Amino acid sequence: MSDGTAALAPHEIALLRGGPRAAVTVAVVALHLRGVLEPARPGTLWAAAEAGANGLEDAVVRALRRPTRFRRLMRDPEVRLAVAEMRIPLAEAGLLRWPFLGPTRGARRDVADLRARHRLPAGRRGLTDDDKLLAVALYGDAALRALVPRFAFRSGLLPRAEVADVRGTSPSWGYGGGAPLCGGGDGGGSD
Repeated sequence: MSDGTAALAPHEIALLRGGPRAAVTVAVVALHLRGVLEPARPGTLWAAAEAGANGLEDAVVRALRRPTRFRRLMRDPEVRLAVAEMRIPLAEAGLLRWPFLGPTRGARRDVADLRARHRLPAGRRGLTDDDKLLAVALYGDAALRALVPRFAFRSGLLPRAEVADVRGTSPSWGYGGGAPLCGGGDGGGSD
């Protein structure tokens, strides 16, 4: 790795790959794997214990003292500050460009190299927690579906699937999904 992305933590790799949402997702999964976070009501998370290993994880735990939706967690001021503080050493290392703090070309290339060396696992069997976190950092939602699907859906990290109407109907198209119910033809009057 030319810029040193091999030495980065999974949440930092996720920030380079997918931005703040990806970084917070990795922190949430890391806390879940350690038994700190659990899903509460459908679509919400809460901290079942006090523990954190870095500034972002500590901010997430503090924000989740009550059941909270992931979207609201992303807006929490402490979580936003923790993500902003994560960017400073990455920018100083030349992995984020000024002034907008997007990943540099070298950082994107290094993340792509990591993805090439660490393919998306088909399942969670035989993987360590570190392997799971790296996969979530590199592959995002696809890794959540493969490695922690129940937690991801119950906690709101992944959207619930919408069920399609078996008949193929919709309110604007009537029964059968064909022509509209209000008239037809060429639009002309009667002869």
